[in-house]
Amino acid sequence: MTRSRAALALLALVLLNTALSLRNWWPTPGVLPDHRLSPEFVALWLLLLGWVAWRGRVSARALTALAAGYLLLLLGRYADVVVPSLFGRPVNLYWDGQQIPRFLWVTARDQPGWVSAAAAVGVLLLLAALFALLRWALERVVDDAAPYALRARWTWLPIGLATVAVVAHLAGWAPGLTWHLVTHPITPTYARQAVLLSTAFLPGRIDAALPPATVLEAAMRASPAQALGALRGRDFKLLFLESYGAMAYEHPRAGPQLAAARARLAADIAASGRVVASAYVRAATFAGASELSHLTLLSGIDLSDPLRHDLLLTTQRPTLVSLFRRAGYQTVGLYPALSWDWAERSFYGFDLFLDARDLQYAGPALGYWKVPDQFSLARFDQLHPAAGSASTAAPPRLLFFPTITSHLPFGPVPPYQPDWARLLTPDPYGPAETERLRNAYVDWLDMLPNYVGMFDYTYRWLGGYLQLPEPRESVMLWVGDHQPAASVSGEGANWDVPVHIVTRDAGLLARFVALGFKPGLDPARPVLGGLHDLTALLLKALAAPAPGNELP
Repeated sequence: MTRSRAALALLALVLLNTALSLRNWWPTPGVLPDHRLSPEFVALWLLLLGWVAWRGRVSARALTALAAGYLLLLLGRYADVVVPSLFGRPVNLYWDGQQIPRFLWVTARDQPGWVSAAAAVGVLLLLAALFALLRWALERVVDDAAPYALRARWTWLPIGLATVAVVAHLAGWAPGLTWHLVTHPITPTYARQAVLLSTAFLPGRIDAALPPATVLEAAMRASPAQALGALRGRDFKLLFLESYGAMAYEHPRAGPQLAAARARLAADIAASGRVVASAYVRAATFAGASELSHLTLLSGIDLSDPLRHDLLLTTQRPTLVSLFRRAGYQTVGLYPALSWDWAERSFYGFDLFLDARDLQYAGPALGYWKVPDQFSLARFDQLHPAAGSASTAAPPRLLFFPTITSHLPFGPVPPYQPDWARLLTPDPYGPAETERLRNAYVDWLDMLPNYVGMFDYTYRWLGGYLQLPEPRESVMLWVGDHQPAASVSGEGANWDVPVHIVTRDAGLLARFVALGFKPGLDPARPVLGGLHDLTALLLKALAAPAPGNELP
């Protein structure tokens, strides 16, 4: 074999190994080559050695099939290293397969058609190029590398050592050593996805995947009115604050920078005649898939496994929404993030549902989701005021509002508008601010400054909202849906989020304090449990007092 062919054969082996041993270029969605051995590459190398020794040649059709399979492994490797690094959870075909097309559509909908078409063509060309490169590498291996290795006995020692290293790594015999030599395999990820999908689609698996009766079901069977008796007919406003994680308090840079904004919010709470208590709970997700946290709190079921979430949507299990409705409340879902028909809303069963299309925001678009949270609340109160007509009293209301402006990449940061009525006009901020927003730059490699600015804004509009006239008294629960992406919160960040109860009723606040909340706006550890545990605590605090017992 000539030197040039030997060099190409060696290059082919390196390329095939590198394709399945990529590592994430943190904190970006890019990848970098890794020097370690891929278990799948070593297994393929042994397979090709055996095939060439037995048959002498691999057919063109078999090479094409191998290249296609290898490309799937390469794509799996990419997802397997990028998704956990950026979003703090493993890749999930059941969930991500539904969310990624929606995210791409939201991203592309405002671009010219040729941009989307060019991007699609570019992706197809990239996949075709990768396939061609992999097939070329496989052909070099079976034509040159494998025959030479079978003839040259000196190669048997490194092949044997590589095989031993991979087997030891997979068996966990010396993880401290083999971790530096062998990367984690991709095939178990595909195996997990196969199990997940079969659980979702095979009959009889749902009941086994979901827990038995919850505290919500017990409350529904007893008396919904008693279960919410401590509210005494007041409105209940449940706000999920997008990307509001423990890092807003505990991150070495973000925490101190937001201290003044929190002090201002605490002053706004006090000025409105309200009191607040806070705690930490553990979210059901990290960096994305907010629905897992939303429905975990509403259902009282731990949905940190995305499969459970999707299975729950196929059932008729009760939620806080159904409990409040049974207790005589009008239930409202305010979803400014949505601008498409959302089929899952049928499970939630809101009496009134508003998405971005219903709000008709006419101001400057802000990021992917366009509608600023401050406007969403102002517009909702304008469209559906809480006070009834002179002749008819409106029922008490449950408002469920998942905010969206503080979504990654946390920019552009809108200004707080103290004139809430102006928010409802086509020019909510004035020409100068509008121009600034349109030209705002988002640094994807350092999103922390925008994160701090976004929660300074969030604290401002929350405090400003409390100063508005309230036609009917309400109790508010503010809770984070998840920590922001690891590129902001830091590698290895926890899943903890703050929760705040805000009310004018000091007695009601005392019930939350008795359950582990800390008076004031600063939560304290330990964590009270998961968001599903918060559901149980919420039902304890809101239940009508049992005779002689303040906390039933």
